[in-house]
Amino acid sequence: MSAKKKTLGRRADQSKAKAPDAPQSAAARRSAEAQVRTIIDKFAADHLRLISAARRHLRKRLPTAHEVVYEYRDFLVVSFSPNERGYEGVIGIRADAEGVKLYFNQGKELPDPEKLLQGSGKQTRWISLEGASTLARPYVARLIDEAIARNQVPFAPAGRGSIVIRPSTTERRRRP
Repeated sequence: MSAKKKTLGRRADQSKAKAPDAPQSAAARRSAEAQVRTIIDKFAADHLRLISAARRHLRKRLPTAHEVVYEYRDFLVVSFSPNERGYEGVIGIRADAEGVKLYFNQGKELPDPEKLLQGSGKQTRWISLEGASTLARPYVARLIDEAIARNQVPFAPAGRGSIVIRPSTTERRRRP
């Protein structure tokens, strides 16, 4: 079979998948939300209220964002993305047994005069969330606003983002 025919076959398979901008049905949203709650209960029962408060706050701030949820063996990641690709997410929540953190995907580039952003990776920085009140701090709100403003992939101007549960592509090992 020629490469052209193989490519056409793949396109045909992709066309059957849900269109990326198609709204999520109410039933599908309820089902996805129930799955997310089960995952949160499994990984971070101690932090359930904080994770829920962070998700509510970020959904209110980014109503058209897609919540892309990744479940790993030892932690959970919820990426708030302009599309269904979590790696293009602007902000994320990471929860594990040690706590809940608010991640900024392009955090290295954000202005941080108060030096609250932690981490030393090539691009991502984070803030520990001690409580829901951390999200209400003006400094954190400014960081969120700046991260959204600097995002290269725009969010939809209207509508509601979907909840997408993705299997982790790699199992990460727990640190000793």
